[in-house]
Amino acid sequence: MKTITDSQLIVLYQNGDENALGHLISRHQKEIYTFIFYKVLDEDLANDIFQDAFMKAIVVLKEKRYNETGKFVLWLKRIAHNLIIDHFRLKSKRVLVSGSTAIDKDFTLFDFIPETSDNIEDSLVKTQIIQDLYRMIAFLPENQKEIIKLRYFDNLSFKEIAEQTNSSINTTLGRVRYALINLRKIMDEHKIGLTLE
Repeated sequence: MKTITDSQLIVLYQNGDENALGHLISRHQKEIYTFIFYKVLDEDLANDIFQDAFMKAIVVLKEKRYNETGKFVLWLKRIAHNLIIDHFRLKSKRVLVSGSTAIDKDFTLFDFIPETSDNIEDSLVKTQIIQDLYRMIAFLPENQKEIIKLRYFDNLSFKEIAEQTNSSINTTLGRVRYALINLRKIMDEHKIGLTLE
């Protein structure tokens, strides 16, 4: 397999060879993980972003939406980079509420609180999206329901999910991937659109 190019592995995977995906991941995992780790400087967070990046890549590959405009590893790094930006953007979405107007380095617990200023319309739309999501999840097989709950509602890492469900990380990744694919099919079949626009 070492002599097979990334492009050939992608074609093999898209034609049903699951082993090709394993080779593709193991070929690039060190480089991608290192790329992520040196940006976030946190092992658990780096692992989560690494796994999320590969999950996004797997979905695109499986749906044959990957256009080979450059190196596969550069495309993966771009996905990881975007996930890192999303993480820090979410983390920094806070509002200064200090009673003091002085600018100094001494902050109290109440200096920063999460931004919660959604208007009523946004809140109603979000509530509808959550209700639609629960309706869609109800159609999933039990093992996929459990994985989605653990990952997206309980915010467990893929490693923690694997430990909790007595599965390997590869099995966990596979179940999440199939659950997301099934959710997309359910959205199409029931004409459900999850969007705030």
